[in-house]
Order: sequence, then C-alpha cells, then structure tokens
Amino acid sequence: MIKQILGRIPRKPSKSSQNDAYNDGGVNGIGPNSINSSKSSNSGSGNSRTSNGVLAPLSSKPSQSKKPGQVGPLLFSGAYEALPSFRDVPSAEKQGLFIKKLNMCCVVFDFNDPWKNVKEKDVKRQTLLELVDYISSVNSKFNEVTMQEITKMVATNLFRTFPSPSHEKKALESYDQDEEDQMLEPAWSHLQVVYEFLLRFVASPETDAKLAKRYIDQAFVLKLLDLFDSEDQREREYLKTILHRVYGKFMVHRPFIRKAINNIFFWFIFETQKHNGIAEMLEILGSIINGFALPLKEEHKLFLVRALIPLHKPKCVSMYHQQLSYCITQFVEKDGKLSDTVIRGLLKYWPITNSSKEVMFLGELEEVLEATQPSEFQRCMVPLFRQIGHCLSSSHFQVAERALFLWNNDHIRTLITQNRQVILPIIFPAMEENARSHWNQAVRSLTLNVRKIFSDIDQELFDECLATFQEDETKEKETQEKRESTWKRLEAVASSKSLNNEADLVSRFASNAISTSQKPRTTSGS
Repeated sequence: MIKQILGRIPRKPSKSSQNDAYNDGGVNGIGPNSINSSKSSNSGSGNSRTSNGVLAPLSSKPSQSKKPGQVGPLLFSGAYEALPSFRDVPSAEKQGLFIKKLNMCCVVFDFNDPWKNVKEKDVKRQTLLELVDYISSVNSKFNEVTMQEITKMVATNLFRTFPSPSHEKKALESYDQDEEDQMLEPAWSHLQVVYEFLLRFVASPETDAKLAKRYIDQAFVLKLLDLFDSEDQREREYLKTILHRVYGKFMVHRPFIRKAINNIFFWFIFETQKHNGIAEMLEILGSIINGFALPLKEEHKLFLVRALIPLHKPKCVSMYHQQLSYCITQFVEKDGKLSDTVIRGLLKYWPITNSSKEVMFLGELEEVLEATQPSEFQRCMVPLFRQIGHCLSSSHFQVAERALFLWNNDHIRTLITQNRQVILPIIFPAMEENARSHWNQAVRSLTLNVRKIFSDIDQELFDECLATFQEDETKEKETQEKRESTWKRLEAVASSKSLNNEADLVSRFASNAISTSQKPRTTSGS
C-alpha cells in the first residue's frame, strides 16, 4: 500500500530522465506503449522512410550500440496530445519540457492520406513552432544532452530515401518550371518547420561548435547532402542555406564538405547525369570560392580542372549553368593564370550540334575573357578564335549573333585589337562570307560593324586580309574548275571506253555465234 502511494507522487525529472523522457512513462498519455524509446536507430535498426514520411517495416535484428543522433522515426499509435506551453511552466522546468517536446516530435506521420491523423499532425506542427520560438530566445549554451536530442529529432524527421524520379524527362525540361509541374513534398508542413529549427540551431550563438561537432558530424553532413536530390525546390533552398551555415561554423568539416560535393559531381558527370541539387551546391561553392585565400591551394585548382570544367559535359547543363559560370569566373578572378586552363576546358567540351548550349558557352566565355589578362589571352587566342570563327559562320543566327556581341565588350575588344595581327586572318573568311551571304539581316549588319572596327584600326592589315581572301577565293575557284574539268574528262573517257567495250562485246558475240554455227556443217560434210 505504501509503495502504491509513493508511486503516485510526481518525481522531479533527473538529467537521465530528460535524456529519454519517454522511458519514464511519458507525459500526457505519450509513453512506451505509444512510441518507441529513443534507442531505436535510424540506419542500424532497419527503419527506413520514403519522402512522404511513410515508415518501412522494422527490422527483426536486435538493436546495437549507436552514435548519438542516429535514431529512427517513431511509430505512432494511441494518444498524441500537446504538452504544456513554455509560457505555462517555470523557468527551471523549461529545459526538461524542451527535451520532452523534442522527443514528442520524433513521431512521424503518414502524409499520403491528408485526412489521416489530422489533429495529431496539427499538434506536432504547433509543437515544432514552439521549439523554433524557444531555440531563438534561449540565452544559455546548449549542453550535450540537448544537442543529442536536437540532432535526434532533426535526423528522424529529415533523413529519408527518395523514390526514383524520372530524371530523363526532367533533364530535357527547362529549369524554370511552373510550380504546378514540380514535385512537392507532401510532408512539407512539418519539414519546413524542422528545417527552420535546424537553421536557427546552427546559426545560434548559444551553439558551441566544438561541442556540436560531435553530433553534427560527417555522417550527419553526408545525409544532408543526400537530401539535395529532393525534387522539391523549397527543400533544396533550405538545405543550401543550412549547409552554408554549417560550412561557416564548423571549420573542421570544411575539407570534408568540399570533398563530398566533389564526389557527388563525379558521380553526376561520369555515371548518372541525374541530380536535382547541382545548381544549389554550385551556389554554395560560389560563396566558398569567393572566400578562398591567395595563393590558391593545389587542391582548389584540381577541383576546378577535375570537377567544375567537366560539368559542362552533361546535356542538362542549362539547369545549373548560371551557377557554374559564376564559380568558374570566381576562379579566374582569384588567379588570372587559370584563364588559359578554363578557356581550353571550354573548347574541349564545346557543343557541336546543340545551338542553345553553344549560346550559353559564348556567354560564359565573355565573362571569362573579361577577367583574362593579355599574357594569358595570347596563350589561347589561336584555338579560341578558330572556334569563334566557326560560330561566326554558323547558320543559326543566335550563335552567330552572340559571337559578334563579343566586340561590344570593351575589354575583349581591346584584347582583340592588341592581337589583331593574329586574330583577323583567322576570322576574316567567316566575316566576309557573313557580310556577303548570311541569310539573317541582323547578323549581316553586326558583321559589317565588326569589319568596320578592323578597317578603322588597321586599314593596311584589313586590305592584306581581303587580298589574301580574294586570292584564296580565286584559287578555290580555279581548283573547283580543275576538279570539274577533271571529272568531265573522266566521264568522257569512261563513256568512250564503255562504247568501245560494247562494240568489242558485240563483235566477239557475233564471231562466236558464227563459229558455233559453222561447226555442225563441217561435221556433216566429212
């Protein structure tokens, strides 16, 4: 009897009970019978969750020792009621209530059915919003137990596997899709608040990076990077901001984050060419590259050559080209000696039959040339302007027009003018053909403007190139005439030989016929 009475007396929660509130029986009907304990594992126990929040069957394997924060989603069954508000409890109990609310939010609901557990879903969302407000207003350092529970709740709600999307179809579509055409995460009403909570936790001045790195570790960062393949652009935007904050706060993780992104790029370029988050990761890298110290490390230069430049290869480059071009330009602005490497890399992956991709390359080339020094320009100008010459003579008017727009840039025009002795003879035939016979009036007008620039700067060189072009044109006509006359002679010889062969064949046939007709007569006469 005494034991029963003592058992009804409420006990003050200890640190160990705060670490796992539900092991002590839970609060407001949430106990061990309604959800799993915090010892269930996210990866080791076999619990996996798809992007819509549905729980896969639990593994029958016994639980093993796990790192903090590696817990799986908790099954929902039974009552799910709201805990008291932070305003309704004394300051001394807020920490314990915070832990209980975190554990409460480890329950994951099925959002495939919008009418299922509507009340419980709303209770969880309100609880998450309270957690966001609390973490923004806290004025004391987060201890180790709190960080463990925070990362556990975040991992439980965010880390999941995605269904295999139709990347082939998406790669052919434009990057600017209508919101109705995009795949939206059904559980976003909860995920958005969890992402906001994680963002405020990472950015909070009360988060000690030296302590938090035990829980926001390399495995946690890798799972964050895996989420970049989400088809929901809203989720990728949050991930971009959070990963950038993680990179800025946890210096120990910086090399690992760069290497992990590098590996994702390799897998995308050389294996799948399917990924939804390349643009967002490049946007993060653009900010990172902007902060690189000079002189650039060899590691960073290798990243440019092995990962960024080959990103021009995939067919779906239009989905992330703007961010890629910014990263490339940042490298050239940091170290002007890299411009030759970048330009030759662009020429290596220059499109042959894709006109829209060629226009993008010309735009990027203009940005790179704008940051290129004369000494580096001279190293690559011959192969560069051979390619520009091909673009000038393109039958696609946008390609030819975009190439001619390069002369509108003052810095590029200065570089060309300084090296006109080499450049003009390379591109003069293409310009002259455009001025004479290009089908598009705008291209012809722009070509005449460029010709005038060269003639005004150096009339003597222009006349030499024109004379050389006319001479080559005359030689080409003579060669063509010789070729045609040679073919005519060959045809005449072939026709005469065919007639002679026919006459020979007829005479031989006639003689054979006569000889065969005379043989029987000779036999009968004898």
